[in-house]
Amino acid sequence: MQFEGKKILVLGAGISGISVACVLQNRGAQVTLSDSKSAESLKNKDFSAIHECGVVLALGHQGEELLQDIDWIVVSPGISIDIPLIKIAKTKNIKVMSEIEVAYQLCTAPILAITGTNGKTTTTTLIGEMVKTTDRNVVVGGNIGLALSQEVDGVGDNGIVVAEISSFQLEGSISFRPRVAAILNITPDHLDRHHSLENYIAMKERIFANQTKDDYIVLNYDDITVRQMANKVPSKVFFFSRKEELESGIFVKDGMIILKWQGKTYIVCPVSKIQLKGGHNVENALAACGVAFFAGVTLIAMVQTLFKFTGVEHRIEQVTTINGVTYYNDSKATNPESSIKALEAFDQPIILIAGGRDKNTDLSVFMTLIKEKVKHLILLGEAKKRFEVAATEHGVSHIHTVDSLSEAVKLAHQLAEDSQVVLLSPACASYDMFTSYEERGKIFKQLVYQL
Repeated sequence: MQFEGKKILVLGAGISGISVACVLQNRGAQVTLSDSKSAESLKNKDFSAIHECGVVLALGHQGEELLQDIDWIVVSPGISIDIPLIKIAKTKNIKVMSEIEVAYQLCTAPILAITGTNGKTTTTTLIGEMVKTTDRNVVVGGNIGLALSQEVDGVGDNGIVVAEISSFQLEGSISFRPRVAAILNITPDHLDRHHSLENYIAMKERIFANQTKDDYIVLNYDDITVRQMANKVPSKVFFFSRKEELESGIFVKDGMIILKWQGKTYIVCPVSKIQLKGGHNVENALAACGVAFFAGVTLIAMVQTLFKFTGVEHRIEQVTTINGVTYYNDSKATNPESSIKALEAFDQPIILIAGGRDKNTDLSVFMTLIKEKVKHLILLGEAKKRFEVAATEHGVSHIHTVDSLSEAVKLAHQLAEDSQVVLLSPACASYDMFTSYEERGKIFKQLVYQL
């Protein structure tokens, strides 16, 4: 796909939109970057790169006039393909694509792509560390870090790209074809965007839609929805399982990680030697090993990486211990399923801080586990009222509501006793009070250190 000379409209002036606009402009396209927010509301945004490379900036009202003479539209992950402007564009036969589609078109190196509801960032980062042992030029990006289109710009044929891919990014994919893909799990999420679980699953399945028999897909055997995808994929299927012994794939047996492929059996390492905390992270490690195996990483390099990798920021991240109480930052838990995995990782009594922007997902399993494992539940944000009602209905005691994260941390500090855990695991998005889950996590850590 040639971008030179094309008139392209990029929608969404976030990190991804700004990056891809500059990349396309530098490739010879005539780019307009548009955002529905006004210049006043975006006054703290740094548009210096946009101005330097000559991209036209159009903020505020997004009328049909933006589509005049436009060849293609590139949508940032935060922009739904169901917005009115895109619907109009489709009636005019204007091609609509995601930022990762642009990245794919620019990239000559093989791509390893990871998606799923939970565990994407940890697994992607772990794979990146494993692949770096091959001495190839490795780029890790996508839904983490910088925009993938910016990251792959300049990566040669001999490089390799490891990409975390969200359902939002897959929404506008066209030809995107990873050499190795992985789907970690599927639970209800982002239904406000995708409208139904079926649509959400369909978006995830786009990660393998363009694969061929020469490519590989790593699937979670323990997740029935993901397991059944094997019937649809055009590529070679490789399962991972924490619960079942597999005839072919990677699994846990008698405390050991074992990999079987094409009649050969490899003993990887004991599960007990993995640094990552929690059963869900065992699954992430299995998936990472599967992807890395097909990327040419040696077993020794996999094991060495597993033994030293301690996780990513904002995912069950140990902050510090104060008076025998350990504080954990799990701000990346933006849905109940992710918070459930965090709760399952601890044996000690927990003081849980939860709440934020409500995704209106079912809370039954989450609250049942809270009743079992949580000593005090501290709720904040837009979701606190619904969460409080659900907690009460499930017999949860010691429920507290607060108006700020600062108040929540102070209260948790007052309530916590020796050998207990204070856990920020919101089960909600952050946008009611913070710009991102990263900002929420960083502020939580600052507040804890201030104690």
